[in-house]
Amino acid sequence: MRFKGLDLNLLVALDALMTERNLTAAARSINLTQPAMSAAVSRLRAYFRDELFTMRGRELVPTPRAEGLAAPIREALAHIQLSIISCNMFKPAESDRRFRIIVSDFMTVVFFRNIVDRVAREAPAVGFELLPLADEPDELLRRGEVDFLILPELFMSSAHPKAALFEETLVCVGCRLNKKMSADLTFERYTSMGHVAARFGPTQRPSIEEWCLHEQGLKRRIEVVVQGTNMIPPMLCGTDRIATMPARLAKHFARTTPLRIVEPPLTLPAFTEAVQWPTLHNADPASIWMRRILLDEASRIDSRL
Repeated sequence: MRFKGLDLNLLVALDALMTERNLTAAARSINLTQPAMSAAVSRLRAYFRDELFTMRGRELVPTPRAEGLAAPIREALAHIQLSIISCNMFKPAESDRRFRIIVSDFMTVVFFRNIVDRVAREAPAVGFELLPLADEPDELLRRGEVDFLILPELFMSSAHPKAALFEETLVCVGCRLNKKMSADLTFERYTSMGHVAARFGPTQRPSIEEWCLHEQGLKRRIEVVVQGTNMIPPMLCGTDRIATMPARLAKHFARTTPLRIVEPPLTLPAFTEAVQWPTLHNADPASIWMRRILLDEASRIDSRL
């Protein structure tokens, strides 16, 4: 089908090429032969009067023109998928939808495992792809490349709809045998002791407590940096190190790890864990169904502790 001289099928090909960055893989992803995809590339170049891609080994490197086309094409195709093709067709018990979700390791342990268990009962063919924190999650939401972002609300932008899940607090933790770890832990001792801290993603984004400390102009002595909050407890056992982490996660690990939990000797405000989804998905029946489950399970979280 042509629209103002453009074969709209070529947009599907261009989107696949931008996603895969490889001619053979792109052709396979949309069930075209390699010669047919090569012909599509030639037609795209002729229509847009731009090379669109150059070769670097086997990788396709997009030109600035192709980069500029990628987002609006992805949004247009996603809108067609959600508003026309999938509209009113989502039946959880029959669906094999796979949700792509950016979620922290903390929330995976204390919250999202409940989601997985519930969905397995209600919609056994529905799956999940849980992704680590990206450097540009807003861009992934804008392009519709992820279905949900689950993070502290203060780290979310206002560019997409969101909903609060539950409130969380921070506690100080250390090995149960750590003699310096007392219930009346002073601020001076807290800042002088060696800390384990989690940072996330390629750019080492700070954790919530590090952000709070920075906002108050405070520093601590960090001895060990780990890739996720769940890696903190093993770095504390048998040592004099301490850490600050979400209370629900600390209680979870205290069941199986010799941890001692005390209140931090400084004001660390509670924070809200929230879920955010692409504006593009706001009316998507599958997204609405999953949001209802997320909010319902969030309302029950304290009853599971």
